[in-house]
Amino acid sequence: MHKSKRQQLVLERLKENGRVGTQNLAVELEVSEDTIRRDLNELANKGLLSKVHGGAVSSIQKLYFYNDNVVRNQEEKNCIARKAMGLVKDGMSIIISDGTTNLALARSLPRDLKVTIFTYCLPIAMELTEHPEVEIVFLGGKIEKKSMVSIGPNVVKEFENIHADLCFLGTGSIGYDEGISEGNYEVALIKKTIVSVSNRVVSLTTTDKIGLRQTYRICRPADIDILVTELDPADRILERFSQRGIQVI
Repeated sequence: MHKSKRQQLVLERLKENGRVGTQNLAVELEVSEDTIRRDLNELANKGLLSKVHGGAVSSIQKLYFYNDNVVRNQEEKNCIARKAMGLVKDGMSIIISDGTTNLALARSLPRDLKVTIFTYCLPIAMELTEHPEVEIVFLGGKIEKKSMVSIGPNVVKEFENIHADLCFLGTGSIGYDEGISEGNYEVALIKKTIVSVSNRVVSLTTTDKIGLRQTYRICRPADIDILVTELDPADRILERFSQRGIQVI
């Protein structure tokens, strides 16, 4: 196995478990423990892990706890994330809004991806610290503790000064005629601004949110470029979006 591939697998095991053992890695990857130690040393020198006796631990100290067991439709959201990954290319400037589907996207991004990502969602920003080539710009304001996002006029003003190739909108509700809407006024203001400064708008939506409407409109269907769901793009539920010129994935 080539060294780069082996080291990538080491980092994947570290992300999964938070700690890796030299002996176990040597058995799994069918190399000597000395080879694994050299790999760990190289990765430690790059700041991608911290060496400890008998192995290594993640160099990233998680500042939040997120319990996937309480997330609804996790498998559907992982499916959406895998589809959306194909839209991301090296060199892009990308905005990722809040939401557990967007968090699944952040977790799915390739580790060697070289992009700039703007977000106001603390869990997403922290998740992206696991990607060494991603430049993360966190737009700060007052932290809303329940959802762990920054809100307020400062966040809106900062987004107004950004130009993004692509934005991924976590979608509260989406209607065939109404477009995307939100229930939180301050988050709605932020998302409206995100739409206005992005070349392409991507809605990540589990299908239980289709046909619903909340209090504050984010954008109309004409403003949505791409809709990504867990369904087959040819599903009849999605036909009316396609008829409106929205690319369905």
